[in-house]
This record gives sequence, C-alpha cells and structure tokens, in this order.
Amino acid sequence: MTTADDTRARTGENTTAVRGPLVRFLDDPFRTGRDAAFTYTPDALLICTDGRITAVGDHAALRHRLPAGVTPAHYPDHVVVPGFVDTHVHGVQTDVMAATGADLTGWLERRAFPEEERFADGRYAREAAAAFCDQLLRNGTTTALVFGSVHPGSADALFEAAARRNLRIVCGKVLMDRNAPDALLDTAQSGYEESKALLERWHGKGRARYAITPRFAPSSTPEQLEAAAALWREHPGALLHTHVSETPDEAEWARSLFPGRAGYLDIYDHYGLLGPGAVLAHGVHLSPAERDRCAATGTALAHCPGSNLALGSGLFPLRETAGGPRPVTVGLGTDVGAGPTFSMLSTLYEAYKVAAVRGAPVDTVQAYHLATRGGAAALGLADTVGSLAPGQEADFAVLDPRATPLLARRAARTEDIEELLFVLAAMGDDRVVRATYVAGRLAHDRDTAPAGRGEGAP
Repeated sequence: MTTADDTRARTGENTTAVRGPLVRFLDDPFRTGRDAAFTYTPDALLICTDGRITAVGDHAALRHRLPAGVTPAHYPDHVVVPGFVDTHVHGVQTDVMAATGADLTGWLERRAFPEEERFADGRYAREAAAAFCDQLLRNGTTTALVFGSVHPGSADALFEAAARRNLRIVCGKVLMDRNAPDALLDTAQSGYEESKALLERWHGKGRARYAITPRFAPSSTPEQLEAAAALWREHPGALLHTHVSETPDEAEWARSLFPGRAGYLDIYDHYGLLGPGAVLAHGVHLSPAERDRCAATGTALAHCPGSNLALGSGLFPLRETAGGPRPVTVGLGTDVGAGPTFSMLSTLYEAYKVAAVRGAPVDTVQAYHLATRGGAAALGLADTVGSLAPGQEADFAVLDPRATPLLARRAARTEDIEELLFVLAAMGDDRVVRATYVAGRLAHDRDTAPAGRGEGAP
C-alpha cells in the first residue's frame, strides 16, 4: 500500500538530504554496552521528508532512493550527530552566566532572583527568549527542557520564539510561593491557574510541550506541591520539572521545612511528583535508596556537571546512577546560567571529568549518549528524537573537526571515530557546530549566521 509519505518522498516534495560521516546512538550503553548502542557510517546518507527521517545508512546503498532533483548537502570531513537534548536549562538566566563567588544560596539571591524579576517586562522577556533560542541552535541543541520565571509571560515568550525556529521545547513557568523575593512569589492557587492556562495554550501545539515547574521543595508550600500534583494528574502527558539534592545544605533545608518526610526525594514522592515524565535536576546527594526509588518510579535525573562544579555543589555519581543494578534514566543539562556554557559538547566533557575524578569513569559513547538519546529518554522522547532512526524527527547537528587550527591539527591524528568525538568534546565549543538542522531544514549555519545576534528575529 502506497502512503502519502511514500509519494512525497518519491517526488521530492518536502524532501531534504545530507551526506557525510554519521554516528547514531541506538540504545543505552550503560545498560547494553557499546556495540548495541552505537553505530558509525563513514559515508552516510540521511533522507528526510516532512520533517522526519525516511532513510539513513550507507550512501552507496541508499542513493537510489533520492527523488529526482534532490541533491544532498554534502559534509565530507565532518560528523553528523543527533541534535543535542538539554534536559535542564534556565531560559531566563542567560544574562547572568559565569557569575563568580557564590554557592547555591548566594547564586539565587545575588544573581538568579534579581535577573528573573526583569521578566515581568514582556518586551525584555521576548528579546531574551530570542537570544536564548539562537544560542541553542548555535550549539547544536534542538530539544531542551527549560525553566521560565514565575511570570507566565516568560513561558509564552519562550514558546513563541521556539515556534518561530521550530525547536522542540518543553517549558513551564516557575511555581514559587515562599522563600523568594516578594516580586517573584505566586500562590498555590494562582500558580495552578496560570500553569493550567499555559498548558492548555501550548502543550502539544506544534513541537511544544509543557512542564509543571515547582522551583524546588524549599520554595513551595505543601499546598503548592499539592496543586502541582493535581495539575499533573489532570494532564498526565505533561512533564514535571524541578530540582533535588543539589547541595547538602539545600537537602537539609528541605527536610527541615517538611519534617514529616524521610528525606528530600520523599517530599516529592509524598505529594505524587515522581514517575515517568518527572525530571529532577542534579540529584548529586541522593542516597542509594533514593536513587533506587527514582528507578522504581521511572523518574529521570538531569546531570548538570558544569553548574555543580561552578557552585561547588559536589560530584554526581554518574556510573552508579545510570549503570548500577537499578539504573536510573539520566540526561545531561547545561543548567545555564549557573552553568557557564550552552555547549552540550563542553558539558558532556565536564561529565566525563566528574566521573573520572570519582574513580568511576565513563567512555565516549556513554558521554555522548547522555547528550542525545539519554536526554530524549529522560523527556519521554526516545522514539521521537535522539537516535537518527527512520520515523524520528530529523533534528541533527554537523560537527566540524577543523573548526580551529589547533583542533584540526589534533583531529588529524585521531585513530578512530570515538577518539575524534572525544577530541571534539574536549577541545570544542559552538565553533565546532558547522550546521544545525531542525525537522530536516537548515536552522543554523555557522559560516553565514550574523555576528552577535543569532538567526531569528525576536
């Protein structure tokens, strides 16, 4: 039986293609091992129709499937990878990145909260959202789970900017009804109503999804956590996004505010905020029993090594968490703005270093998995993005091993694709991202993008 997709693919209608060296991440290497999780094709062809991948494999074997008139964009001496998936990033903190001299509490009081107050201004929110989305594209990130501010307009602005660029964004306005400046407080009821209105306006519209977003347990009353859980029960397709056990002091503070609970994670468990679709950022200081509870409930963790190091929060036990006897689904987060970069390449290298310091190293395939398919799995999108599999949305990045003279010199001496991927992460930044494709269409080209501001209009 001939489908409409087959017809369009044959005629070239809405069909694009790229050719070049290509890597795919097909499974979780922490659970299955490298060989089942990773594949490399030195001369690949990727064919996309209506924004989805229709074929991927060796160019010689697939070139006959190209419709007449469709010429692949050819990237010899590059590497095509799945678009990066950032599982924890603050869309309202771009302008306070790389602050110094603060632990978590100091960061919130001196940097994050004052900046987030500015998002009461809709014009500022729209300009900042445009800059944020352009940075994602510049760094090869095509899917992101994003914190807004407490202001509903911050989420609206981000969803609008992402829609213009066709980025896959999951976002939510922050819920925060205590232990923050008055200008950033909502109430249990207003937070519920504003979140519900945003969810109904954006969730499932185009590539947008909504995340119910209590900032963290210390900034929400029991009534607000109950309201967040009620909203999640009413809309089970939404995600739940918050923080947990980033620092020992924060964990102790949370326990003191909820004295009836066994620990920080148990606060969320008690209020029905764990389960598939829940993504908790950090988890640096979760106990083994708490990590087992994440595994049992299908709760994912977002590992944010850049911000953990910058704020002195601690060293996340990656191998024990993702590769233990009760493995937890783990994605990777830049955590901008406490995190100092939008680059998922730099962030996965930080994850590699943290694991090495802990004496439980990870390999290149495992590190890249966290930034691609692992992140997609954390967001419940493993069948949608992250693997470059036929039927998935055609989001991918093209990496340039010759982006800088030093990188070109080092890359020329690599012995295999895994060593090259490692060098790209260890020595790379946004300059390595030659191009970013979203739904099969070129969304960012490093060599033609305007300097300063990014590709999109506010």
